[in-house]
Amino acid sequence: MEHQPPRRDVLGLPKAHLHLHFTGSMRPATLLELADKHRVRLPEALLGGTPPKLRATDERGWFRFQRLYDTARSVLRDEQDIRRLVRETAEDEVADGSRWLEIQIDPTSYAPRLGGLIPALELILDAVREASAATGVGIRVLVAANRMKSPMDARTLARLAVRYADQGVVGFGLSNDERRGLARDFDRAFLIARKGDLLAAPHGGELAGPESVRDCLDDLGAGRIGHGVRAAEDPRLLQRLADRQITCEVCPASNVSLGVYEEDSAVPLRTLFDAGVPLALGADDPLLFGSRLAAQYRLARDVHGFSDAELAELARQSVRGSRAPDSVQKELLGDIDAWLTTPITERTDAS
Repeated sequence: MEHQPPRRDVLGLPKAHLHLHFTGSMRPATLLELADKHRVRLPEALLGGTPPKLRATDERGWFRFQRLYDTARSVLRDEQDIRRLVRETAEDEVADGSRWLEIQIDPTSYAPRLGGLIPALELILDAVREASAATGVGIRVLVAANRMKSPMDARTLARLAVRYADQGVVGFGLSNDERRGLARDFDRAFLIARKGDLLAAPHGGELAGPESVRDCLDDLGAGRIGHGVRAAEDPRLLQRLADRQITCEVCPASNVSLGVYEEDSAVPLRTLFDAGVPLALGADDPLLFGSRLAAQYRLARDVHGFSDAELAELARQSVRGSRAPDSVQKELLGDIDAWLTTPITERTDAS
């Protein structure tokens, strides 16, 4: 085994986590326990304790991924389940060195079991406040519409998100397969959100190419892009993202798990970074992809050759791309600088 030089522990690097889905943040053991509690029969792919084999580059593969996600979501049936998931997610963020989390959720998916749309969102926001107070992680919520549902549903969600903007909602997203439907179909929903001072953060540039990123910018007024890696295929788009400092929430492990790229080294992390596009590494759905936030930083180091100074800059970019208050950002940026000046006496990163 080749000797590796000493390097700082990425677990100790303060960072913000800007791309994490609600159900996808669940621990595998919790999924099994809640399935047993509610007598939900899980498919074999969710029983093995290892990430399922996924490939979503065709319609059948995406359907399988979505079916597994929907099955996992079905175990979240009461208030205790919601509070447990949020608390455990916050604890996992602490373990990974995350100090600020913006978690994404479509409350319509949980509303039927939690008393309706408003009670569901209020419960989630209360659970977030409780978990944040208990763990010290700053947590906020992005309400996300679903591309597979109607633009009218999206407008309803946008109005709901704006209504709770002073209670923990900071952004509005658009999730699911960006190959389905047109971004401009949801332009009115995003206009409502932006007028309500919410960040527009739709998914784009993952399963679809760079044109989906352009559509998010032009039609939805995106201030941040969920994924965005396919922008690397278009130099002019890269320059546009860099000039406007639009943060891309890049999730390296999920890109490979879903077949967007064949191997870790093919994810264009270095291309985006060197082009000056701000990046926020994210874990997406750890339940299905098998790795959390710190593992994405290890990939950047071990596969893409990022130095400690570059990892620190990635962490800074995640903080700057967040909706954390100025005082929180200032504290985090200072702690990142402190991490980078910590003397290295031995190799501490167990990657």
